Amino acid sequence: METLDALAMADMIVGNSTAIREVRGLVRFAAETRASVLITGPSGTGKELVAHALHRASARAAAPFIAVNSGAIPRELIESELFGHEKGSFTGAMARRIGHFEAAHAGTLFLDEIGEMPLDMQVRLLRVLEDHKVRRIGSNDDVNVDVRLIAATHQCLESAIADGRFRADLFYRLNVLPIELPSLAERVEDVPVLVEHFLSRGFASDNPPVFTDGALAILMAHDWPGNVRELKNLVERAAVFFRGMDVGRDQMAMLLRPARSARPAAVAAPVAVDLPENVVAIAASPRFARPMDLREHLQNEEKRVLIEALESTGGVVSAAARLVMLQRTTFVEKMKRYQIGREMALSA
Repeated sequence: METLDALAMADMIVGNSTAIREVRGLVRFAAETRASVLITGPSGTGKELVAHALHRASARAAAPFIAVNSGAIPRELIESELFGHEKGSFTGAMARRIGHFEAAHAGTLFLDEIGEMPLDMQVRLLRVLEDHKVRRIGSNDDVNVDVRLIAATHQCLESAIADGRFRADLFYRLNVLPIELPSLAERVEDVPVLVEHFLSRGFASDNPPVFTDGALAILMAHDWPGNVRELKNLVERAAVFFRGMDVGRDQMAMLLRPARSARPAAVAAPVAVDLPENVVAIAASPRFARPMDLREHLQNEEKRVLIEALESTGGVVSAAARLVMLQRTTFVEKMKRYQIGREMALSA
């Protein structure tokens, strides 16, 4: 078990703002209990990181932490994914499968996008939370499970309850200890700390760019619709284009331009940018005869690979996921993001 100071040093809950200090305090308090936790906040604010930090700060730290995106699992598979199944219990059940609840025994199960869970599965989930038992599909026996449940959503569950899309009894069972994450726009004073964190880890650790005060001032004035995830992507772009260089106001205009490209043309006025000599030389090559939207290019390439994997396996999602070394749930989530249906893959 780690202290919250150690977790902060490990950069799981980053920032010095009042809002993020309050989050750390709530995590510290929740870590000492067995109660269910509901983490809310806009997309991109780091709900899974906070859940992982809570797990590592708790007495369950040595046991598994299993994260599941409730909205990415097909409706017909979600019961098997969560509770498991016995061999022969349905077509394709070639062997016994342990569900996520059993796999997380003595540890923590994180259910992201809980608001996307079908109503019938909400009933099953409520029963497990009350009885601490699961029953695999095709079995007559209950299995005792000791699992700390952390759920998360970017939706307003109170509105979902009013619309009949979410059960009130499950909401109150999950919302024992609520943790609400602020948007990045609500804690812009943390932007310099987050930039330093992203520069010091992973993609830019060997020769990172240097963000000037002018660049940081622009970042702190940005509205950040994509929250911390958007900032991370921007810092990664800076590490690609300006490795080992100073990033000032002009360079920041270039880095922010992809985010503005989706706005109406009348709003996105051209920005004059003085690029470093090496970037100018690259732009003179045939591949860069005109500016490339790197994010769009990578997304298109990823979509192409997913479709080819599905074609190669005759539309069998689990086999296609193995080809590209992804978890099946992650593969399905990407199919939904790129609007890839099995029939599309088979006809492509």
